[in-house]
Amino acid sequence: MGDPGAFNSYYPTFLRYIGTAIVLALLIYLTYQGLRKLGVKREAATGFALITPWLVGRILLTAFPILLSFYLGFTEYNILWDEPRSLKDPLFNYKRALSFKIVEFDKDERVSIAKLGQLQAEGPDIVRYRELDSVVIGDTRYVIAATDIYLWRAIWLTLRYAVLSIPLGMAGALGVALLLNQNVKGVGYWRTLYYLPAVLPAAAVALLWFWLFAPNRGLINWALGPIYDLTNSEPLGWFTDKNLVLPSFVIMSMWGIFGANTVILLAGLKNIPPDLYEAASIDGAGNWVKFRHVTIPMLSPTLFYVLIMGVIGALQLFTEQAFIPTEREDGWFVNWFLYNEAFNFGRMGYASAVGWLYAVFIIAITLLVFRSSAAWVFYEGAREKEAGGA
Repeated sequence: MGDPGAFNSYYPTFLRYIGTAIVLALLIYLTYQGLRKLGVKREAATGFALITPWLVGRILLTAFPILLSFYLGFTEYNILWDEPRSLKDPLFNYKRALSFKIVEFDKDERVSIAKLGQLQAEGPDIVRYRELDSVVIGDTRYVIAATDIYLWRAIWLTLRYAVLSIPLGMAGALGVALLLNQNVKGVGYWRTLYYLPAVLPAAAVALLWFWLFAPNRGLINWALGPIYDLTNSEPLGWFTDKNLVLPSFVIMSMWGIFGANTVILLAGLKNIPPDLYEAASIDGAGNWVKFRHVTIPMLSPTLFYVLIMGVIGALQLFTEQAFIPTEREDGWFVNWFLYNEAFNFGRMGYASAVGWLYAVFIIAITLLVFRSSAAWVFYEGAREKEAGGA
């Protein structure tokens, strides 16, 4: 019969599943009947009724949390409390996240917390400035101080990760797509094989790389063992070494080369008219000239899409670090910083404010990429329309 305790613990959850299914079925039925009474045709009413569960889920699980987080950004709230508490200064959380200043010290003077000062805003607690970085010019040391140095470190780490991983990932995906675009025997098998990483769970991939990078028993350090012996050096710490945290995550991001981006770029390559390559060959163009003046311009809309999705994805890295722990001082990515602020440190209001600021930051970066597209993205239909109008 099995363990009755396990059955009793699962039984309430099973009943909730059944209850949820009944409620959704009832919701679909009532929606359909209501639309039919309003004169909506049967086909349209059926379609709207079937998407009702999705709409409810979207509202309850997406729209409502977004609006709630905007409200919480102006409050002090811990998830263990019954309700959010009002702040004397509603903008306190935003000021806490954005406040930084430059304080001058003598070259040999010790950095004093008292001299750095504190945030002059009415909040639930005293927030002091702390040293983020410093620059020595002549006999003066200029100390860059911030009220939340860990947030700025997280932003700096995330930006460096994006700058390194995005171009490497796009170049690698394009190279693989070019290889898969060749008419060779068994190319369909290779296309399927290279797409497999896209369907693997991100959590499983993170755990796999965590094992590969393990300092003592990891496969990578085992492969580098002869080099360590030759140079008489210790195995690299990778995720446990402050200086190797960023390179480790960048190396891990290369796994994404073999996945959706490769398939998207391959589809773009397939849409390039062969006549263009034939015309280039007649003009005496070599492979490099064809790649530079035919492939890249015609593929630029696809590259633009991959770039946009890569920027958004790199700036929102979360799952990998959730399964690969690193020290706060060594570096956290922004999304992992937000998660810890909200659920581990109990500063839900502050995390909500930072989340909204970071969302605006991502939108601004994305808009800049969009603005740059006019200089390098080639849309054949648009150019033909402009030529016809001229």
